[in-house]
Parts: sequence; C-alpha cells; structure tokens
Amino acid sequence: MSYYRSRTVKAPFEQTIERVVERLKSEGFGILSDIDVQATLKSKLDVDVGGYRILGACNPPFAYQALQAEDKIGTMLPCNVIVQQRGPETTEVSTVDPIASMQAVKNPKLAEIAEQVREKLFRAIDGLA
Repeated sequence: MSYYRSRTVKAPFEQTIERVVERLKSEGFGILSDIDVQATLKSKLDVDVGGYRILGACNPPFAYQALQAEDKIGTMLPCNVIVQQRGPETTEVSTVDPIASMQAVKNPKLAEIAEQVREKLFRAIDGLA
C-alpha cells in the first residue's frame, strides 16, 4: 500500500495551489498551515529548488472525531498535501493516505474515520485532472 496519492496536472504552480485549496474546501477541509519549502530552503541554505509547498489540511468534524477516538492522534494531524512544480506548466499534487498513516495506531474507531477522510482527500486530488 502506498502512503500517498498523487496527480500531475497541466497548470502553473500558483494556479494549481489555488485549485487545490478550492477542491479541499469543497470537501470540507481548511488550510491550517502553508509551508513554502522553496522559500525556506533559499533563506536557510541558499539553495534553489522548484516550487514546493506543504498545505496542512484539516476537516474539523473528522479531526474532532479522531481526537475523541485517540487523544494523541494530533501527532499525525493535519493531513498534508504537497504541491510540487515539475515544469513551467506542470505541477504534481500529492496527499497522504490517512489509512496508511494510521495503520500503526491499532484503533478500529480511528480506522473508520481514516477511511472517510481518505475518500474526501482522494476525491479532491483526483478532481484536479
């Protein structure tokens, strides 16, 4: 089982980020964090990499359910979605597979929640193509 789902789209990097945020919102997710890896590596290491952003997506009702089922699950939240520039008009979007990431936690209630979150995340990413 892969630990992520990925989709490559023919669109510029910044435009893809906007589309990803919209698609996630349509599935009930908000963005809690937005890490600009490209800018961070440039400022800290003076290295140039292509566009790379990590969006921390959260669906509050599912996050609440997960916290009720397993109070330390916050160590695995939010759900990360990465947007990587692959070319001037090509961008790859990947998201964690909540089922794969939660396998280590032996909690049946959490597994049910992970399955529902997975469906929403994958639908958001798959809808980009």
